[in-house]
Amino acid sequence: MSAKNIILAVVASTSLAACGGTLGEQALGGAAVGAGAAAVTGGNLGTGAAVGAGANVLACQTDLADCD
Repeated sequence: MSAKNIILAVVASTSLAACGGTLGEQALGGAAVGAGAAAVTGGNLGTGAAVGAGANVLACQTDLADCD
């Protein structure tokens, strides 16, 4: 997966943050968005899911995204 696609997946995950009540829900929501972004960009679904999960957890835990 190219750096451009990784950045796109992170931005998509952060902008579409699917914050849940628990860390697990945040990871699963981000993984779904990341895998979706990877599918659209022709990237690796596993990598997209991992990047999306990490980005969403980061966004939710640090209040980068408005999850209220």
